[in-house]
Amino acid sequence: MASVETSLFDLSPATQATQRNTVLGSEVLAGLTHDPKTLSPWLFYDERGSALFEQITDLPEYYVTRTERSIFAQHAPEIVARAASGERLAVIELGAGTASKTGLLLSATAAQQGSVEYYPIDVSESALVEAKRHLERTLADVHVHTRVGDYTDGLGRIDAPGMRRLVLYIGSSIGNFEPADATTLLRAVRAELSPGDQLLLGADQHKAEPLLLAAYNDAQGITAAFNSNVLHRINRELGANFDVDAFRHEARWNAPKSRIEMHLCSTRAQTVQIPSLGISVHFAAGETIHTESSYKFTDQQVLSILHEAGFALRQEWKDAQGWFGVYLAEAI
Repeated sequence: MASVETSLFDLSPATQATQRNTVLGSEVLAGLTHDPKTLSPWLFYDERGSALFEQITDLPEYYVTRTERSIFAQHAPEIVARAASGERLAVIELGAGTASKTGLLLSATAAQQGSVEYYPIDVSESALVEAKRHLERTLADVHVHTRVGDYTDGLGRIDAPGMRRLVLYIGSSIGNFEPADATTLLRAVRAELSPGDQLLLGADQHKAEPLLLAAYNDAQGITAAFNSNVLHRINRELGANFDVDAFRHEARWNAPKSRIEMHLCSTRAQTVQIPSLGISVHFAAGETIHTESSYKFTDQQVLSILHEAGFALRQEWKDAQGWFGVYLAEAI
């Protein structure tokens, strides 16, 4: 599992920017010199990428966000009460983005305990700014403390004295990791928690292939723009000369691994220069960059990951169609 950004919380904006470029360059160098070529999905989330992803969540084909939101809309008070078990909660969210669904859980938490301290962590500063602006405008009893960084960096600093910590890892972001890396990630989260702290995990479920493919290759081309934006980012931030129009978005269903894959396919033989990294990258016609995987889970697979990471399942909730699962687990 690659680290995204480290130790950013206490650095100046200029130092943060320098460190981000260093991490970005290291990730691009490793990915584009690998065989096959890959790029980590966190690279999607610059300001434009974050905005495009918000558009994706509203697309008719993309069932993930609205299905998970429907679970929260129906069950948020029950989820919060079960997580709190009579104690006061502090809410931490990993990969929060703009926290568009999280307001349902925060509202239920504030209703239960009067107010709530909320700590969203994300690599996208622009998304966190939007989240803070929206939540503080609509939920007066939610106090937002943003953290720019990777999923686990600084998590242990959120002490929340006298409160039980509820960590949200929703949106099926866990599906972006290889199974072993997903376990490693949650084990790292567990290491920062105390026994009795809670994890709320959202995980997309197995379903029909046509439904899955449509969700990652929408008719409006928003997902294609989101995918190709990573090349725009590398051009802008690392001085590369990708001809973005010479790469085609592809979504593929990998049945043996139970995952959707997103690729950028080179439409012709070409060589890309990245002077800041001192490399030239050759692409054959039809060669791809694998930019994202999105695993789809069974209950047993989720339970296995939670158990191996040091959590015990307390309760789960699903939508009526069984498309999406939300799992509450306790640090043991």
